[in-house]
Amino acid sequence: MTQISLTAHQKSALELQHKHSGNGKDRDRIKAILLCSEGWNTPMIAQALRIHETSILRHIKEYQDSEKLTIESGGSSSKLSAEQTEELISHLTEQTYHHQKDIIAYIKVTWSVEYTVSGLNKWLHQNKFSYKKPKGLPYKADTEKQAEFIQAYEELKETIAPDESIYFMDAVHPTQATKITSGWIRTGTDKPIKTTGSRTRLNIVGAIQLGQLANAVSSQYDTVNAVSMMDFIESLRWKSTNTGTIHLVLDGAGYHRAQVLKDKAQQLDIKLYRGFNSEVQRRKFQFLQMTFALPGKVFE
Repeated sequence: MTQISLTAHQKSALELQHKHSGNGKDRDRIKAILLCSEGWNTPMIAQALRIHETSILRHIKEYQDSEKLTIESGGSSSKLSAEQTEELISHLTEQTYHHQKDIIAYIKVTWSVEYTVSGLNKWLHQNKFSYKKPKGLPYKADTEKQAEFIQAYEELKETIAPDESIYFMDAVHPTQATKITSGWIRTGTDKPIKTTGSRTRLNIVGAIQLGQLANAVSSQYDTVNAVSMMDFIESLRWKSTNTGTIHLVLDGAGYHRAQVLKDKAQQLDIKLYRGFNSEVQRRKFQFLQMTFALPGKVFE
């Protein structure tokens, strides 16, 4: 058997690929190459891996001819170095991509290495990545930012002029639709559940003034976006019983951060405060509960 000579970099890359490979036969191929490079003969490798000597010889030859390391056709060694591979694994662990083309673009920009979709797909599987939904975790509020907002909020209440007001605003999206959940059903059978004939959804935006429940303002829209929010705050301005500045607390939705909405609010003498806690969205119209539970910061 011909001896295989590997550089330190090649050996490191093979060991890393072996570590992240999910295919036992591929791992056997890699081990055969590594053991051969360390001076093991064919019978010793076959005995250690519990596979036939002819398979060992084939693995060695295919690696020598085309650096083949997987069951699929050759050229499967990573285009990335061991260090680059570790960096990419770390990056993909932190940031979730929905499309492979975006990962390909990231690799090209970062290391000037080009992958095809099929090539990247093999790399992802070899490094134990799969396409699935993230696991949702209960939201935990930042108590320090809550405390900061509560202090700022208390100061605001003490300093606003008599003709100014504080409102809390949120959108709610009630939907009439049947929700089917899992339960114990006999294996091999189905349990039919009648569902609604249509899915009806409403988009309602509302705001309530502290201490003035009768002054609550609400409007219904086909879509909740920056344009509808501009319409709503204009309606709030004219329906407010106070003529001074309106201090409006809202959540961190994207349309709440739109520059056109900020400009419109400035024209209407409405000062926007963005809520930090997503609890605003979950509680919907329970605006009174937001009084001390909603942390945030001024947009400006």
